[in-house]
Amino acid sequence: MIDNIPPGLIMILGALLLPFLAHRAQAIGVLVLSLISMVVFWFTPESTFGQIELFGMTLEAIRIDRLSRLFGIVFHIAAIVSAIYALHVRDTRQHVAGIVYAGAAIGACCAGDLMTLFVYWELTALSSVFLVWASDNAQAYKAGMRYLIIQVASGVLLLSGAIMRFVETGSLEFTSLVTEGEPLSASAFLILFAFGIKCAFPLLHNWLQDSYPQATVSGTVFLSAFTTKLAVYSLIRGFAGFEPLIWIGCAMTLFPIVFAVIENDLRRVLAYSLNNQLGFMVVGIGIGTELAINGTVAHAFCHIIYKSLLFMSMGAVLFRVGTVKATELGGLHKSMPLTTIFCIIGAGAISGFPLLSGFISKSMIISAAAEEHQFWVWFVLLIASAGVMEHSGIKIPFFAFFAHDSGKRVKEAPANMLVAMAIAAFLCIALGVAYPVLYRMLPHPEIDYHPYTVTHVVTQLQLLMFAALAFVFLMKSGLYPAEQRATNLDTDWVYRRAVPAVISATRSIGRVLDRSLRDDGLVILKGFLSTANRNFNDKGVLGGTWSTSTMTFWATILLAICLVLYYL
Repeated sequence: MIDNIPPGLIMILGALLLPFLAHRAQAIGVLVLSLISMVVFWFTPESTFGQIELFGMTLEAIRIDRLSRLFGIVFHIAAIVSAIYALHVRDTRQHVAGIVYAGAAIGACCAGDLMTLFVYWELTALSSVFLVWASDNAQAYKAGMRYLIIQVASGVLLLSGAIMRFVETGSLEFTSLVTEGEPLSASAFLILFAFGIKCAFPLLHNWLQDSYPQATVSGTVFLSAFTTKLAVYSLIRGFAGFEPLIWIGCAMTLFPIVFAVIENDLRRVLAYSLNNQLGFMVVGIGIGTELAINGTVAHAFCHIIYKSLLFMSMGAVLFRVGTVKATELGGLHKSMPLTTIFCIIGAGAISGFPLLSGFISKSMIISAAAEEHQFWVWFVLLIASAGVMEHSGIKIPFFAFFAHDSGKRVKEAPANMLVAMAIAAFLCIALGVAYPVLYRMLPHPEIDYHPYTVTHVVTQLQLLMFAALAFVFLMKSGLYPAEQRATNLDTDWVYRRAVPAVISATRSIGRVLDRSLRDDGLVILKGFLSTANRNFNDKGVLGGTWSTSTMTFWATILLAICLVLYYL
């Protein structure tokens, strides 16, 4: 019977019961549903099932193979950790949205056809937006609306591409959409565009920095785990080996570094950092070799956990202090020591310190670039690694917990938050030490890769030390950009500045035109009324009394006109 339960369905259907429970029980219910779903998924064998005949199409709703298995497992882990982190929350919207969102993401990564993927794709968008709106302020509402529009647009593109593909091939099977030596078909291009929006490709990325920092404390943890990683999974499935992705990924690794350095909101720093890490994965997908795909999957797995840990630590700070602005923090290690330690572990993992998870996953992608003799790609990834160390490995813990003492003395994070962070921190260390456990589960387990070689460890330590020294030098010399109470714009300049300016200008022109038309219309109307009054009064041409002969003459003329018209 377990074999026939679609992954994620327990969480989605279970969410329907949550509103009928007490608030405290709702939080526990989310955790229980996540655990049950995890157990069921773990014992579901690799197989395909759920064939459905619909409008002449054969849909294969569920496909569990090594790729979907690993993403399903890490999505379940993320859901469980997030549920523990949100145990103190007494908000039905967040609990229902969070569990539906997680269930939909798990269902999507096990979808065997494009139509099933589309259904789950849209469900993730519709459910996750409530995690942004749950902040209950005007900024969150606007950011949520923008997020929803962009995510739904991504789904529409996916659906359009799926329909075109069915017309082209007669199949909706979700498999590789790349044909070697041939350009992408129109349908594949639409689907790639849809995936690119959700993966936050350059110029399509700003929904991420816009919405994630506006979500609730626990909502951001859910958001960081599923949406973009679902896109990564989809790109692996559909576009592995598509070379342009290499350069798109390179751009993704580099451009967020600048914005992350000057950003004052530490949750926005993490959002830019998320872009940077996605870039590594997109590069791996573009390279497309077995080592690169293994590296991409491993990096997505590790990234979900350490990024959740970093968002949880900043969420704990926001929960206790009420802000995550770098200019308003500092010295919190005195009152939040455990959160500080967990944040440092997450920062070390994302930076790629030996014995932590990032070290054993990111290096696989860099090595894959080297093996393919992609020197400039390899070089860009090294620079990006140093950038990660600077903005996420040092900046986040330094400005939040050390730096200048803000004088804020608060309580340590609640127990459930600490437990969730402790689990994530443990996994960061466990994956860095017991990495063969993860490697054996990767799509290509036959690939023999050893991260702890002398060359690799020494090179990585040199890189990290160089980044640390550069940070210290810049801080001591006063060259490091000062944190400022400001909102830094990149492509969101379009909708924050350009679009409002165009709307304002259009509105002003409209007002001028409207006033002009009204004034001219009044003048014309007044003239018409004056003429009518002049001609139809007792002394006017049409208002005065006419002689009988005149009336007879005009009546004859009218009769003649009628007769002519009749015979025409």
